[in-house]
Amino acid sequence: MIDKKQVTALFDLDGVILDTESQYDIFWSEQGLKYLPHIKDFHKSIKGQTLPNILKNNFPEDVHSVITDDLNIFERDMPYNFIPGAKEFLISLKEQGIKTAVVTSSNDIKMSNVYREQPDLKTLFDVFVTANRVTRSKPDPQCFLLAAEELGFTPSQCVVFEDSFHGLEAGRRAEMTVVGLATTNPREAIKDLADMVIDNFENFSLDLLTNRYQ
Repeated sequence: MIDKKQVTALFDLDGVILDTESQYDIFWSEQGLKYLPHIKDFHKSIKGQTLPNILKNNFPEDVHSVITDDLNIFERDMPYNFIPGAKEFLISLKEQGIKTAVVTSSNDIKMSNVYREQPDLKTLFDVFVTANRVTRSKPDPQCFLLAAEELGFTPSQCVVFEDSFHGLEAGRRAEMTVVGLATTNPREAIKDLADMVIDNFENFSLDLLTNRYQ
């Protein structure tokens, strides 16, 4: 068993804990077609980034507020279902006394929608690092380093769970162990960016990473 005093688990939210990426594909595909028709598969290029970063780097300023309002409405009405095995895995970590954090590019407005539909989420994590708490978007490691600091762990003691290329890179740059979830991108596409790749949390245990901490 991993010594619970020696490891903490840091989770991205969308595509890792919640099965929402396919819904965001719809929204951002529509925005891409509307404002950036010359960019193929625009929705794939922005995964894992904060909304301010997406808007600043891709859209003219005069449409920022329109897109933000449309996204708020979209997120208010979308479902927030768990990735298979995710809730059970989080409960098992809590029972073992392992500290956990959500490290997400989602803002606080979106998170209020998540808490409304999944109120148990608040009790399953010790720390929440949202887009409102950072100044640099993934792939910058700032968000993961902040979560580690608040939990009282060094980067070498952290296991990051991510699905997007930007998130995986952020975990790498933070010098943490990275577990990639093949929920958004194929296994082959992310295998070189992670220490381990899993399809979801069914039948997964942190014991599989024991060697990292021996």
